Amino acid sequence: MQENLFDVAVIGAGPAGIMAAIKASERGLKVVLVEKNSILGKKLLLTGNGRCNITNAEFDLKKLVQNYDNGKFLFHIFSVFGPKETIKFFEKIGVKTKIEENKRVFPTSNSAKDVLNALIEHIADKNVRIIYNAEVVDIILENKKISKILLKNREICAKKYIFCTGGKSRSLTGSDGLGYKLIEKLGHSIVKPMPALSPLELKEEWIKNLQGVSLSSVGVNVFEGANKQFSEKGEIIFTHFGVSGPAILNISGKVGELLESKDVKIYFDLFPLLNNERLREELGNNLQRYPKQTLKNVLSKLLPDRLAEVLIDVVGLDKNKRGVCISGVEKNILIKILKNFGVSAKNVYSFDQSQVTKGGVFLEEIDHKTLASKIIKNLFFAGEIIDIDGKTGGFNLQMCWSTGYVAGESC
Repeated sequence: MQENLFDVAVIGAGPAGIMAAIKASERGLKVVLVEKNSILGKKLLLTGNGRCNITNAEFDLKKLVQNYDNGKFLFHIFSVFGPKETIKFFEKIGVKTKIEENKRVFPTSNSAKDVLNALIEHIADKNVRIIYNAEVVDIILENKKISKILLKNREICAKKYIFCTGGKSRSLTGSDGLGYKLIEKLGHSIVKPMPALSPLELKEEWIKNLQGVSLSSVGVNVFEGANKQFSEKGEIIFTHFGVSGPAILNISGKVGELLESKDVKIYFDLFPLLNNERLREELGNNLQRYPKQTLKNVLSKLLPDRLAEVLIDVVGLDKNKRGVCISGVEKNILIKILKNFGVSAKNVYSFDQSQVTKGGVFLEEIDHKTLASKIIKNLFFAGEIIDIDGKTGGFNLQMCWSTGYVAGESC
């Protein structure tokens, strides 16, 4: 049975689990990495649309944590292993990186497979035993310590355990939420898992007429009743069912929370860099410049054609009316919708459409410096299983690398 005795057992071989196993092994510990799939890092291959957005080069820790829900929990962890250390780590194992728009960091090869292969080669040099196609079916607890974990056809005993089983997003990669059930059985609280970084479905039927229309810089303001809840700014893309794009993905988790008990309205500011007066001047200039053209054609000089037509229909104006005939009242109506184009949120798309999970192990039950459980003496957490989710742009992978590193070192 000696072959089943380890210093550290890491459950889940995603980004956090791989990093945790590497770091624990570098401390001279005998480590086992338990993975339910037949390969390591299956979900990693999907990140960054296959390019792997390794991290975000935001080196100011105060600004960095602002990109996460519950980000303050990560402040110490990022001070130990943050974006700078992540970039150096990957450079050291042979992954050269580049910084793109919005400080997103990618491998120069633009290949997630290259990142995963480098990790696999690196972990092969460590004292890590990897068990594939292995699913944890039970955890045996004695005196508030895990004594062993049971797989379908074997058991694993270790001095310490790191759970990196992920969330519920993209279940085909193995993130099916089983880890939550196992952790609840140990007495931990789980904040309800919900899809995040996911497209939104809207109630308006006419939204399908905008399918494929994208806008590069839009202000997104979310209201519950008359109360503004939060806002975002960035690219949006209309779909046949609603809206997506980075700005939408970043707010989807919070919208999902609101939709649990409230009606949610989203207002798009289509010209966030222009105030009402400046936009009125811009519109007026176009109407004067093209007095014989229809309202639709004039507005299309400011917006994509289909969006211009939909907006005119929504406010009930005559799209064929000549620019010279547009009244001051009609201009005000147009300004209002251009700065406050309202839609009604219906639903956040499912876990299979989401990139990450919002919710997870309750943070007050985890030590913010070591990631050790405050309930179970020899248990640690890392990655998406904990109740932290970040914006798009490399932030969620950075959380996985950092928490994996710290949990592995803490063991």
